Amino acid sequence: MAPARIIVLISGTGSTLAALIRAAQAPDSAFEIVGVLADGDAPGLAHARQAAIPTAVVPLRDHPTRADWDRALAAAIAELSGRALPDLVVLAGFMKLVGPAVLSAHPGRIINTHPALLPSFPGAHGVRDALAHGVKITGATVIEVDAGIDTGRILAQRAVEVHEGDTEETLHERIKVVEREMLVDVVSSLAAAPAPQPA
Repeated sequence: MAPARIIVLISGTGSTLAALIRAAQAPDSAFEIVGVLADGDAPGLAHARQAAIPTAVVPLRDHPTRADWDRALAAAIAELSGRALPDLVVLAGFMKLVGPAVLSAHPGRIINTHPALLPSFPGAHGVRDALAHGVKITGATVIEVDAGIDTGRILAQRAVEVHEGDTEETLHERIKVVEREMLVDVVSSLAAAPAPQPA
């Protein structure tokens, strides 16, 4: 069976992308990364370029409206994917919400991570909110992306203990380690699953 074809979207340093690239390079990998897309000049694009993976950049500021940007994003994903739609679109530290154009082009095939145990602490400040609420256990979640903010179907979760004296930065670093491992596991599992048959 041919490996599943993955497009990865990033915004930052690409540590999660690097973990996915390492997994994709394993001889028995169930997936290959066919393109990496960023919403700006993300340092993480270097990981893709070093691995000879095609890249594209679609900055929000280059488009008059959010809807125009979303359509451009959908077009860039299609162009990177080439001959067929990707089997999965993976948001790996992508800090923008994707809109209707991207969602409708890839229904049920976009996944993302979140640094909290959803449905607790959704949104951009999951780690800070968990600390503020004084929880002793938080964690990471992989979800199927929908039109809401961190409201999609939960695919996997792992717990992370909150240590006495944790700051947002120290806690987030430990969560990121778990997020990376879990996302690679989920992508590998989804890639290895048989494709759904048309009704």
